Amino acid sequence: MLAQTNINIEAIIDTVIKELKEQLFILVEASGRHVHLSREDVNTLFGSGYQLTPIKKLSQPGQFACEERVTITGPKNSIQNVVVLGPERSKSQVEISLTDALTLGTKAPVRLSGDIKGTPGIKITNPKNGASIELKEGLIVAKRHIHMTPEDANRFHVSNGDSVKVKVFGERPVILEDVDIRVDKNFSTAMHIDYDEANACGYTKETKGMIIVEE
Repeated sequence: MLAQTNINIEAIIDTVIKELKEQLFILVEASGRHVHLSREDVNTLFGSGYQLTPIKKLSQPGQFACEERVTITGPKNSIQNVVVLGPERSKSQVEISLTDALTLGTKAPVRLSGDIKGTPGIKITNPKNGASIELKEGLIVAKRHIHMTPEDANRFHVSNGDSVKVKVFGERPVILEDVDIRVDKNFSTAMHIDYDEANACGYTKETKGMIIVEE
């Protein structure tokens, strides 16, 4: 009877701890280099009327990784096998890390996705048919950010456009500053960092983050 009671208590404790973690911590995801394409550029690279081929759903509703891969080329070098993400966008853009920018031989500003005005251009090539496009602008290093539902924004006492600090509990915990909050009813709550940041903190798929509340 005592053993059974102990098991029940442990189960209750585990449940409470799990609920507390869900209330306090945010899922952290590492986002690798990728390309978003407009309808016009999909036509140019893959053929008129071509439809991108989804192979994996992403955490954000409606977003997916595609079977299609492209090569991006800068002033010095190229990076091959870059994944295309769907769905199509109104304007094409390429998101890389600062390390990738060094490889390509270019300087890409740190921007939120979609904020591409005045950014450098980049060449995108379909290696299967040799078709290519030259973006006049659209190359960015994605700024770290948190996608958040309105409910979670209320729970964490933050608003769309806020900038916060987050402690990331990887194998080498770090505190990341200047993390933008993006709130939308269609989002799923998750923090996005690039692979430079992920490698710095010893990221794994189980990594969580906590918003630091300053007094």
